[in-house]
This record gives sequence, structure tokens and C-alpha cells, in this order.
Amino acid sequence: MNTLSFTVPGMTCGHCEAAVKGEISKLGGVTDVTVDLGSKVVVVSGADLDQASIFAAVDEAGFEPVG
Repeated sequence: MNTLSFTVPGMTCGHCEAAVKGEISKLGGVTDVTVDLGSKVVVVSGADLDQASIFAAVDEAGFEPVG
């Protein structure tokens, strides 16, 4: 299992968190997504994670990933 962590500075509320988690969770190979809203850190776990696809999913949710 692999883990990818990055920040999403634009997240400010529970709705933001849910949107980011929802889009990333749709991707194949993703087994877990955790978001720490206070530090704005997202941690994605799974097999064969593709950073470009994950970042595109965050962008689809309306946010810009950094990391």
C-alpha cells in the first residue's frame, strides 16, 4: 500500500472537506482518504496511486492541491 500526502490551502469547511474526499474516493486503487481541515493536509492511501489523477480529482472538486 502506498500513501500520498499534500495540502489543499483553499479548504475552509466541512463541505470543502467532503467535496475533496468524494472526488478522490472515486478513483480506482484508492482505499482511504483522510483530511485534516485544521492543517489542510490530505492523505490518500491505496495501491498504485497516481498523483496526477489525484490532483486532477482535487481540481475537479474546485481546489488547488499543493505538494
